[in-house]
Amino acid sequence: MRCSLLQCTALKRNHALYPQLHSYCRGKPTCKNCDTTSLITPHPSIHTPPGFSHFLEAYQEIPNRERERPLFLSFHTSLSLSQQPPHNVSATAMSPVSDVADGDTGDLFADPEDYYPPTPPPTFQTHTLSSGRVLTLHLVGYSPTEAHHLWNGSRVVSNYFEADPTRVKGRTVLELGAGAGLPSLTAGILGAKKVVVSDFPDVDIVQTMQKNVDEAGDLEGIVVPKGYVWGADVKPLLEALHEPAAATGGYEKKFDVLVLADLLFRHSEHGKLVDTIRDALVRRRDGVAYVFFTSYRPWLRHKDLAFFDVARERGFLVEQVLEEKLEKPLFEDDPGDVEVQKTVSGFEVRWPEELLEG
Repeated sequence: MRCSLLQCTALKRNHALYPQLHSYCRGKPTCKNCDTTSLITPHPSIHTPPGFSHFLEAYQEIPNRERERPLFLSFHTSLSLSQQPPHNVSATAMSPVSDVADGDTGDLFADPEDYYPPTPPPTFQTHTLSSGRVLTLHLVGYSPTEAHHLWNGSRVVSNYFEADPTRVKGRTVLELGAGAGLPSLTAGILGAKKVVVSDFPDVDIVQTMQKNVDEAGDLEGIVVPKGYVWGADVKPLLEALHEPAAATGGYEKKFDVLVLADLLFRHSEHGKLVDTIRDALVRRRDGVAYVFFTSYRPWLRHKDLAFFDVARERGFLVEQVLEEKLEKPLFEDDPGDVEVQKTVSGFEVRWPEELLEG
C-alpha cells in the first residue's frame, strides 16, 4: 500500500512542503492508515517549513476510516481548521491548484487520472420527531470536517429538546459544527425565537444546511444558516438576532442557548470552542451550552473529556445531565469498546453566579 500522506493531491501540489515529505516517507513500509507520529518530530536533517507540523497534527485527528480518502484532505483546509496558518509560506505555494510556484516538480509525482475514487455524492438520512413528523436531512458527500455524517449526538440533543420544549421555546439558539443541523431544525419547530445553524464556511456545507431549512417548510426566517470558524469573531452570528443592546437590559444581546453536538473529538479545537461559548452565550442564569458527545475512539475518551477541564479553567460551571446508551454504534466496524461507542453523554456549561450580567 502507498502512504496516504504522499497521495494527498493538495499537499503534493504544495511545493514548499511535499519534497521534504516525499524524501522522508518514500521507501518506508506504509499502509492506508499510516501512522504519522514519527513525522510530527521528523529527523533533524529534514527541514520542515512553518505550518508543516500543524498539517500532520490535523491529519492525526482524522479517524482512520477517513484517511482512506486522501484526495479530499487539503493542507489548506487543515490549517483553516486549526487556525494556525504558516506565516512564511506564500499564498502561491499554499494553493492546492498552483503549478507555478518555485520548486515545481511538474508531473514527477503525478498519479493516473483514475487513481483516486470519485467524490462521493450527497446523501440524506431521516429523523422522526416524537410528533411523528419526519425530517429529511441532506448531507454533503464528503467533508474533512466530518459534516457528511449525521452524528448520534445530534439525534440525542434533538430528543432532549423534545422531552422539554421549554429548553428552546421562545429562546435564541446557536448551533456550532452543525452539519445537517438536526438540533437547530428541532429547536425551530419547537418554537425557538431565532436559531443560527452554523458550520465551517464551505459553500457545499452552508448550502446543504439551507436546503434542510427550506425543506422543513415552516422555518424560513427562524432558522438561519451561517458559515463560521470556531474561535472567530461572533459578531456576524449575533447580527442575526437584530436586537440593539438597549432592548436587552443594557448588555449586548447574545444567544440564550448554544448547541455543541459531537464536536469534542477535535481535541485541538477545544480552546476555540470554549472561546466561542464565552463570546456568544448570554450571561444570565438561564444561559446554557448543551455539549453532547460520544467517544467514537474510546481509547481517547480522556482527551474528549479534557474539553470540560478547559471550560472550568475559563470559569464556567459544568454539570452532566444525561447518559444514554443507543442500540448500536454509529460506526459498527470501528475498533475499541463498543459499549463506549454506543454511549452519548450530555453536559450543560453555564456561567457562574459571579460572572452574570443583568
